[in-house]
Amino acid sequence: MAVRTQDARRERTRRRSTAGAVLAALLIAPACAAPREAPTGITAQEVGATLERRAAAVMGHDTAAYLAALDPRAASFRAAQSAELRNLADVPLESWAYEVKDVTGEGGDRVTAEVELRYRIKGYDKAPMSSSRTVELVRRDDGRTWYISADRAADGAPGQLWEQGDVDVVRGTHSLVLGVGRQAAELRRIAATADAAVPAVTGAWPEPWGERVVVIVPESVEDMAGLLDSPAASYRGIAAVTTGEVGGGGRAPADRVIVNPQAYGMLGDFGQRVVLTHETTHVATRAHTSAATPVWLSEGFADRAAYRQESRTAPEVAPELAEAVRSGDLPARLPSDEDFGFGEDAAKLSRAYEGGWLACELIARDWGEEELIAFYKAVGSRSERDGAVEQAMHTVLGTTPQDFTARWREYLRARLG
Repeated sequence: MAVRTQDARRERTRRRSTAGAVLAALLIAPACAAPREAPTGITAQEVGATLERRAAAVMGHDTAAYLAALDPRAASFRAAQSAELRNLADVPLESWAYEVKDVTGEGGDRVTAEVELRYRIKGYDKAPMSSSRTVELVRRDDGRTWYISADRAADGAPGQLWEQGDVDVVRGTHSLVLGVGRQAAELRRIAATADAAVPAVTGAWPEPWGERVVVIVPESVEDMAGLLDSPAASYRGIAAVTTGEVGGGGRAPADRVIVNPQAYGMLGDFGQRVVLTHETTHVATRAHTSAATPVWLSEGFADRAAYRQESRTAPEVAPELAEAVRSGDLPARLPSDEDFGFGEDAAKLSRAYEGGWLACELIARDWGEEELIAFYKAVGSRSERDGAVEQAMHTVLGTTPQDFTARWREYLRARLG
């Protein structure tokens, strides 16, 4: 069912607020954590060997070898794992590997291993997707062999799509859509929209990037929340989010665009194009986005890429901010990160996104497209926020935050007044 433009705008801004929170709170922090040394000892080596055999079975689609690594006495676990292997059958895997991070319970016949699962999808992932798992193992056969008796997402880590059901795969020209419990026609439409988003993003962001996107479509918003390890209530009005790790330089875990099929399905063609183009922009710019990048810049640039080829006027794209400007409530400053927080005031949130979009529009108009990209990269090249925007405005744009803000306020009056 199509929705009015302003309603779609409000829904989309609520969506991206949560996406920003996911990236800032969940994804930057692990990148800053000190790496943990791999455990040593005979038990850790034996556990690693068991997991290596399992990984080889996954890559070889070898059900017998896969089940051979599981506890022969755990009938229900074996049945569930067999189903998961079948669910993975159509996913084009390039690699699947485990790294043992920690082992507890050494010296006995039962241990618990904290494990990092890393896998890549062929043709799409330049770096592995990473998933923290807790694996329990038991030693049988008179102490000669370790078997896996349990495997689950680690505390605070999301689940995986194939744990939710049989994964259907649709290959687009630039996209790969993985869905569970959705109609094939729906997945093909999403692939077509994602295919159109990729060249649109490349037109707005000419820096090298993979020019491919993986889109995940779970069966429900509850399943979407499970893939993000967050409450379902956080995503009911959200059409899509992008997961990834900022500032990766090509080495960070792969990005995924995760769609809420119910909210996404409520949008018309225009809204769906904007959503997937916006999220794909985050994929493209990820390597040049860091903790120094303010939300107004990352979200404003993604909005600019999404609206760049759309025939909408500024008041149509920014209705809440236009209403404020016309009523004399002109913002005194650029949106802060806190302005993008998910809350009850949808109009305030909309104004934050609209203000970020118009700030990027202003840079493109007065300094040029190349300078906008250079400014984005200059800010993202810093690891900390302090002074990053100020320095980039000075070196790239030849201005100051104070002067830029004054110019931005006049630009709001001109385009929205």
